[in-house]
Amino acid sequence: MNKKKRVIALGFFDGVHRGHGALLKTVTEKARELGATASAFTFDRSPTAVITGQTVPLLSSVEERAWLMRTYYGIQEVIVPSFDGMMRMDWQDFITEYLVKELGVVHVVAGHDFHFGYMGKGTPQRLQETCAGLGVGCDIIGKVEVEDITVSSTYIRTLIAQGEMDRAVEFLGHPHVLTNRVTHGKKIGSSSLGFPTVNLQVPPPVIVPAFGVYTTRVSVAGHSYEAVTNVGVRPTVQDNDGRVTVEGFILDFHGDLYGQELRMEFYHRIRGERKFPSLQALSDEIRRNAQQTREYFQNLGQSKS
Repeated sequence: MNKKKRVIALGFFDGVHRGHGALLKTVTEKARELGATASAFTFDRSPTAVITGQTVPLLSSVEERAWLMRTYYGIQEVIVPSFDGMMRMDWQDFITEYLVKELGVVHVVAGHDFHFGYMGKGTPQRLQETCAGLGVGCDIIGKVEVEDITVSSTYIRTLIAQGEMDRAVEFLGHPHVLTNRVTHGKKIGSSSLGFPTVNLQVPPPVIVPAFGVYTTRVSVAGHSYEAVTNVGVRPTVQDNDGRVTVEGFILDFHGDLYGQELRMEFYHRIRGERKFPSLQALSDEIRRNAQQTREYFQNLGQSKS
């Protein structure tokens, strides 16, 4: 028998944007009131992708979603069941057998458009009515808007695919995040440009930002560094093999990061990716981008103070 009391946010939470934040804030407040664990429920795979059979680009991996929920909203526990099993479960069983009996839920929070159970027959209204009959609290959160636009993962994906990172950050409520283990690149940054570099792979189906150069922060081993990051195919490099890479030039860092887990936060797009006549010209441009990055974060700090 599960003795733990949980307050649970229900949803997929791709990107953990400001709309999701409204649910997660409610969960942490209710959990504090009820002396329960602040929890969030998400799926291992995109429900839309499974149902339609199409590839759906995502803003975040499961691990990134969990990190964002814990970091920005104080969620203590993230529950990740298999969507395959959940999609075949009767909507009533999802509430009574899974949420109440298995997870010990005392209060649930869901969005206005949340559907669940076999054929998506579970609706916010049915969730509320069933919870009321079981003595379980239930909050349904309405849509959140910024500048009269509904905050949604779909809209934010479009912004990131177009390189509109400043606006994406505004709708997310935090920087766009990419987490991965550092791989060996071709040492172009370290040997030819004079900058320590990290190379990340974008794990499918996570979305690739528009090709270009971005102001970013790189977090590794408890430390954070400003960085200039190029997303693209590195057209200036002679033996470029056409693979899409995320290459970060880390400012004020000395050491070897190979094999370490690294988190990259995207704030602002400086320019599009372009081919330079020489590595020296590329090096000069990256130094200029480094200065722009320093100024960006300096101004960001001043605006917050």
